[in-house]
Amino acid sequence: MEFLNYAFMQRALIAALLIGVTAPAVGIYLVQRRQAIMGDGIGHVALTGVALGFLTGANPVWTAVAVSALGAIVMELIRWYGKTRGDIALAMLFYGGMAGGVLLINLAPDGGNGKLMTYLFGSITTVSPEDVTAISCLAGFVVLVTIGLRRQLFAVCQDEEFARVTGLPVRLLNLLLAVTAAITVTVAMRVVGLLLVSALMVVPVAAAQQATRGFAMTLAAAMGIGVTVTLSGTVYSYYEDVPPGATIVVFAIAVFAAITVLAAPLARKRARRAEEAGAECTLETPKRDDVQV
Repeated sequence: MEFLNYAFMQRALIAALLIGVTAPAVGIYLVQRRQAIMGDGIGHVALTGVALGFLTGANPVWTAVAVSALGAIVMELIRWYGKTRGDIALAMLFYGGMAGGVLLINLAPDGGNGKLMTYLFGSITTVSPEDVTAISCLAGFVVLVTIGLRRQLFAVCQDEEFARVTGLPVRLLNLLLAVTAAITVTVAMRVVGLLLVSALMVVPVAAAQQATRGFAMTLAAAMGIGVTVTLSGTVYSYYEDVPPGATIVVFAIAVFAAITVLAAPLARKRARRAEEAGAECTLETPKRDDVQV
């Protein structure tokens, strides 16, 4: 446990803990909406924000938040008013964000290419005290939205038409979810990187779905898996001197594979029980000729 004596590891573990909670908390709604790759699209837009921070001398975390949130809002507006399918809007985020980032990073005074790699693939051990403050504030907002409005967001992600009939502000909630996803991407970019952040938003949720039933249980399990893989991946990268972002994602995929293997027999057992229960109900149901009128 000597790694706890180092300030940079203390900051790294705090950042990992916050990302482990927030990424699956948003990812569960994206998976529900079948927009699992939305994090990738926003990550490419956030690249433009990071490059803008290098160009202006501002903190790249805050410029990435602003640009990625704007990009997520534009995507939702295109989906509503442009009559454009969600996958096309995501493609626009991919290509436009990447192109803007490449152009701006080359205009930065020092080029910024070396620093850019820490945002593309993550560099959790270089998290500064200012980064921890920014990540903590943004993570608090994400948790407040995803947990406090979980019923409303779940209803919108499950069936927008039904949610609209019940009186929910569907468009406002969609915008809020898009902005929250954008904030989560920028929060996680210092830990796993912009190119890998979507995995941390989706894989823990997919793993939790293999072993749980119900939205609340899946959300809790996904957040637990997220915290486990981020903390363990960070510690492992310290001892083995391997990239922390890639290590965390590999750990998440390993957990998904393990849960899938372990959950398969349970799923078959549940299916057999359901079939047996159905057969018993069929045998106990009286035939029409036996019913007394």
